[in-house]
Amino acid sequence: MNSNSTTATRETVADALNGLSGDHQSWLCLMMENPVSDDALLNGLHLYLDRASAAPFLNSLKLQKCGDWLGNAAPARLQIRLMEAAKSSQHPAYAAFRDGYLRSGGFERAYPKAPV
Repeated sequence: MNSNSTTATRETVADALNGLSGDHQSWLCLMMENPVSDDALLNGLHLYLDRASAAPFLNSLKLQKCGDWLGNAAPARLQIRLMEAAKSSQHPAYAAFRDGYLRSGGFERAYPKAPV
C-alpha cells in the first residue's frame, strides 16, 4: 500500500480490507474521518465482498473479522450504509461479513433501540 497516496480508489480500499494489517487499519481509519471519502470506502467494500464471493475458497473468518473491525471502527454516519452493504446479497461471503458486523454491535451503538 502506498501511504503517500492522497486519493483512495475502490481498488486500494478493497486491497486494504483484504490485508487489514495495522498500516491498512490506520489508513482506513483516516479515510473514515473524512466524510468526502465515504463513497470510495463503500465502493471498495463492495469490491472486496465481490472479490471474496468470486474466489474459489471462501475465507469466512477473514470476512467476519473485517465486518467486526469495520463495525467497531466506523463512525455513526457510516453504520447504516455498512448494514446496507452487509445485507446486499445472500452469498455466503456477504453473510460472513454480516455476521462479523452484527457481532461488533456498531449499528446498535449508532442507532440504539427506542425504549417503548
